[in-house]
Amino acid sequence: MSDEAPKSEEVLFEKRGVAGIITLNRPKALNALTLGMVRLIHPQLDAWAKDDSIQLVIIEGAGEKGFCAGGDIRALHDWGRAKDRTALDFWKEEYLLNIAIKRFPKPYVALMDGVNMGGGVGLSVHGSMRIATERLTFAMPETGIGLFPDVGGTYFLPRCPGETGLYLGLTGARLKAADAIYAGIADTYVPSASLETLKDRLCGGTNLREALQEVEVDTETAPLADLHEAIDRHFVAPSVTEIVASLRNAGDEWAVKTADTIEGKSPLSTLVACRQIREGRDLDFEAAMALEYRLTQSFFAGHDFYEGVRATILDKDGAPQWKPATLADVTPDEIDTYFSGDGKEALL
Repeated sequence: MSDEAPKSEEVLFEKRGVAGIITLNRPKALNALTLGMVRLIHPQLDAWAKDDSIQLVIIEGAGEKGFCAGGDIRALHDWGRAKDRTALDFWKEEYLLNIAIKRFPKPYVALMDGVNMGGGVGLSVHGSMRIATERLTFAMPETGIGLFPDVGGTYFLPRCPGETGLYLGLTGARLKAADAIYAGIADTYVPSASLETLKDRLCGGTNLREALQEVEVDTETAPLADLHEAIDRHFVAPSVTEIVASLRNAGDEWAVKTADTIEGKSPLSTLVACRQIREGRDLDFEAAMALEYRLTQSFFAGHDFYEGVRATILDKDGAPQWKPATLADVTPDEIDTYFSGDGKEALL
């Protein structure tokens, strides 16, 4: 936990004009999401949904560097190591909040200004209007810490163009504004200097579309769009092993680097993510979140999440010892147990 504010002030709520404003208020931690924040945001959203004086909700992050850099991974690690089910409570309550955002009955405007990863994605991507600024850095880096692209990645990643979502989920690639819009992760681009103007208009009752027309700007061509053909060619392969082989056979600098990136992640996480994203094509949002909650329970009981957090966040040696160690060492039965509901709590 950051020591910059009391827990009750980790997230701030303001009613300004016709808008309810949520401010994630842990700037020193890039507004990383805590369980306490989840437990404050969800009931406030429910209250604003029923409040006729609130026409829309705006969510933003304090400071200039981060919208929300993810969930409180260190706390999840510590709870898990202690066999404290608070870790599962965090995931369960976070996923239920993601559903509430997806189904929120009024405009939900996310100002994605700065770093937006992991848990922050769950607070923004499922909203009805996702605004990217020049400071946005988006990523789903979970396979690099022995987890999987959750907070709705099962649903929104397979709905990116072509195989783009699988590419993002397996590599953790970082996107700027133009790429995020191309991928369907953001809706429009507004310079950070214009966000206050936008908020003033929205709080004053200006229609969302009209307010955006005052401040939105066209972006340059998305670099990710230029990779569309290559991504689709390689990532359509039936398995992660075949995806990596296709990339290595291509031999160009981007393909080799992409293969190296995938093979540096947790093999177990990578195989789970591939199956998860492909299964997500046929799931509605609630079913996708229910699947994710089953997966978290397997990761909670496993090895790689704790090892990934150790290597990345605790010891920071960048040398995780994954178990199993390679893609070839992971058995189909092992993957099946992650997706099974046997002996696991249901989300809904």
